[in-house]
Amino acid sequence: MPDDAAARWNLRYLEEPKISFEQPRTLLLEHTSLLPNDGLALDLAMGLGGNARFLLQRGLRVIGVDISSVAAKHAKSNLPSLMAVVADLEHFYIPDNQFDVIIDFLYLQRDLWLPIANGLKNGGILFVECLTDEMLSFHPEINPVYLLQPDELYQTFTQGELVDKLEILYFHQGKHPESSSHQRVTASLVARRNA
Repeated sequence: MPDDAAARWNLRYLEEPKISFEQPRTLLLEHTSLLPNDGLALDLAMGLGGNARFLLQRGLRVIGVDISSVAAKHAKSNLPSLMAVVADLEHFYIPDNQFDVIIDFLYLQRDLWLPIANGLKNGGILFVECLTDEMLSFHPEINPVYLLQPDELYQTFTQGELVDKLEILYFHQGKHPESSSHQRVTASLVARRNA
């Protein structure tokens, strides 16, 4: 399966190179004031590196991880200081207390949420944005496994193992403001690791 996913994403990036994949996400831009001016950031499923570029420009060192070697090579060629890693996140280890910032845009792997929270240093900032199951109304071909249920993201980060680890700074669920060319419904969250 991982080889199939890598091949699929490699093909997508080869056939459909989109400038939009190289732009930082609005959620990141709207909460720039929360970002430190230095430190280490982890960009999960980084794609072509738009978010990584933004973090590097802010003064952070960035490790960007993606299953697509095409995407990682593209990002690295444009961002020489990026530490690009080709890896399947289903088999990726996030060390505890290492990152000042972790970002996860449009990649949903529920069993990563606890390692992500643990991977942040005290005071570290987390950005998460994933598609919700409302996407099925106009993209029924999407596998529902990769879509959040209503309020799932908020409940996950305010209950259970994560409740004492993170302070929610921002949450939004609904139609995405960036989706002018095609509809996109997301759940977005910004949180800070508690001391």
